[in-house]
Amino acid sequence: MRLSDRAEARNLALAIVDTLPEPFMVLDEKLHLLAASRCFYEVYGEDAEHARGRSLFELSNGQWDIPGLRQLLQAVVPDHVSLEGFEFEGAFGELGTRTIQLNALPLREEDGKSRMVLLAIKDITARRAAENEKQRLLEHTEELLEQQGTLLREMRHRIANSLQIIASILLLKAGTVTSEETKNELRAAHQRVMSVAAVQSHLHASDGIEQIEIGPYLTKLATGLASSMVGPKQKIEIKVVADAGTLPSSHAVSIGLIVTELIMNAVKYAFPKPRSAARIRVTFEKADLDWKLTVSDNGAGRRVPDEPASSTGLGTALVAALAKQLGASVSEDSSKSGLTVDVTRATFTSRLSNAA
Repeated sequence: MRLSDRAEARNLALAIVDTLPEPFMVLDEKLHLLAASRCFYEVYGEDAEHARGRSLFELSNGQWDIPGLRQLLQAVVPDHVSLEGFEFEGAFGELGTRTIQLNALPLREEDGKSRMVLLAIKDITARRAAENEKQRLLEHTEELLEQQGTLLREMRHRIANSLQIIASILLLKAGTVTSEETKNELRAAHQRVMSVAAVQSHLHASDGIEQIEIGPYLTKLATGLASSMVGPKQKIEIKVVADAGTLPSSHAVSIGLIVTELIMNAVKYAFPKPRSAARIRVTFEKADLDWKLTVSDNGAGRRVPDEPASSTGLGTALVAALAKQLGASVSEDSSKSGLTVDVTRATFTSRLSNAA
């Protein structure tokens, strides 16, 4: 390429840069300004005639004169390397303090030599401010969540202690009264409190707040009821089979109370006489928002001759009230093979065997 042609190409390139809508500069190998876009002159308040030919580091009252930047830019032309994402903060007259990101690229001519540097300038002040604000809010949120977690742990601890105290008082009171009916009611109240306490204990162990794993919870609840209610004279196996999944903790409390009532009734009334292979089976199936709870036994069924009338009293009313609260229906099937009670939310087709 002839010298005149090279000069024309260079002038054309500089003219193109002049029309770019973003701040751009073209520097020579000594980092003196050859040309810049109109946007650069307008944004940074430079006079084109006065700025042209001056060192980059003299512009904007020396705001571009940064030791790290100077060293990196001086390597662009001789080493044919680019500069990407260099950030710095400077005070630019009426613009005020701005955060600037620079990208530099060597411009090669046909002979392969680099004699110019294209410098792209991006004002990222607003973006960095938004990122800093986001980080500040995130840290503040994490701090609030930590405080909330501490308060919740303290609240759980106090609730658990209170429930244990109430349960102990009920059990002690049951030991002091002479009326067998009152004694049974106090023991039943004790089991109900322990059912709620089991939820609190499970939430604490799993560090859950809104949701609780229903399978492990029902298993733990059934184990507690078996150890406290099944005496040595009558061995009753209580087994839980449950789908994997979670429920809101408020629902788990109600379901736990229902299971407590149904197991208590089965233990007290299903086996009026000791028998071998006595079983109570609890199943819980879940499909999306619907679920089905079944408590069945292989005992004598409902309404055996010597069954007390109280078996259809408070416990049955409590089960019905809790089911209604959960939007569920209660049904039962009694035969000589035992009693099965289903508590179903919405329409549910069973997959598991419910037979005890």
